[in-house]
Amino acid sequence: VQLQASGGGLVQAGGSLRLSCEVSGSIFSINYEGWYRQAPGKQRELVAGISSGGSTKYADSVKERFAISRDSAKTTVYLQMNSLKPEDTAVYYCNAETRPRGAVSTTIYWGQGTLVTVSS
Repeated sequence: VQLQASGGGLVQAGGSLRLSCEVSGSIFSINYEGWYRQAPGKQRELVAGISSGGSTKYADSVKERFAISRDSAKTTVYLQMNSLKPEDTAVYYCNAETRPRGAVSTTIYWGQGTLVTVSS
């Protein structure tokens, strides 16, 4: 199973970016997909997550500004980021809890990260 994140870049404060994460490989099911971020000198934190049933959750700092969604096949998850602030600057990682084909349990996989830089 591989996760490929894309869409990061440099944006001015108040601007928008849309991150994408494509999940590929021999997958039986996807239980959960999420976006995390890690700023320099800080721990990785949850930004947003979406369950297999479509329930979403967000960090308080991004509520009303960010939105997580996915395609119908659940193999691509998006993070729409609006009203970006300099404090949103971080490397953004996607992850997915999947059950690979032939496996009896789930495993959490991570993408490689994409850098988002918000200038003031």
